[in-house]
Amino acid sequence: MTTAPAGAPERRDSGPRPADPSASSGRRPMTASRRANRAGLAFVSPTFLVVLVVVVLPIAWTVLLAFQDAKLVDIQGMGLFGNWSLDNFTQVFDSAGFWSSLGTTLLYTAGSTLGSVVLGLAAALALRKPFRGRGLLRAAMLLPYVAPVVAVAFVWEVALSPQYGVVNDWGRRLFGWDDPIAFLSTREYEVHLLGLHFEIPLALLTVIAFECWRYFPFAFLFILARLQAVPDGLEEAALVDGATPTQRFRHILLPQLMPVIALLCVLRFIMTFNKFDDVYLLTGGGAGTDVAAVRVYDFLTARYDVGAAAAQALVLAVSLMILLGCYFKFFGNKVQEES
Repeated sequence: MTTAPAGAPERRDSGPRPADPSASSGRRPMTASRRANRAGLAFVSPTFLVVLVVVVLPIAWTVLLAFQDAKLVDIQGMGLFGNWSLDNFTQVFDSAGFWSSLGTTLLYTAGSTLGSVVLGLAAALALRKPFRGRGLLRAAMLLPYVAPVVAVAFVWEVALSPQYGVVNDWGRRLFGWDDPIAFLSTREYEVHLLGLHFEIPLALLTVIAFECWRYFPFAFLFILARLQAVPDGLEEAALVDGATPTQRFRHILLPQLMPVIALLCVLRFIMTFNKFDDVYLLTGGGAGTDVAAVRVYDFLTARYDVGAAAAQALVLAVSLMILLGCYFKFFGNKVQEES
């Protein structure tokens, strides 16, 4: 019988220790980083599922339909993989008015984007300094953007009507118009200016004006927020040096606003390039306003050709990607350098 040394604590035999479950199963113990990763995946999974169902699957289904002979009456019985062909794209490219509609879309998009950004910049500069009633006027600036598109389109149709529109009434009283002008149904309108005669796409310009008016508050909010962050000391120093308002805007404010303006141009270009509801509500795509998005709708509703509509939408998406790629290649680095 052995005895413990003097002064050493007495050891008590408590029996066999329980086996470690992680060791018996061969799994590594759960560390803090692994628990954090699992928690992150649990939080991200709902968003991923929503994006998968709402975005990824419809895009994949559209791509599949673009290469199949799919009619609206046959869509329920179709499988994922049918007889693939390029007939839909041939039909789209050979259809009458495709290239003209693409040019109309580019003109409509460029004019609307430029106009809305310029109007937003002018409004932000005008409402930058404090004055009585500025808050109310700023809130009123948002009315075109937050109002329902059906309501504002109806107001414009009534105001521009050649029979009872207020615009034609003002034109006859103030400018001496002989005949009322059908702004939304006239493809080409002859204008006499300084002895010159030329025709303008009146309906398309009217739709562009509507787009600029409706979406300039979007640019107004972005630009005004950036203007509020510009240090006052920069303009005060330039004012002390004798800089004119034009010089202060060109050399101080504009370089500060260029990154925001570039971002606005990209966002508005993407939104306007795919715009459908504004044009369709105002003109229905007629009178020279047949943009590509309206043609996609016509392929689907007038011809009941889902495959051709999907092909048209795919061509529209690829065209937009090419235009954005050219923009980022030639202007992206310049904007980063100015910022």
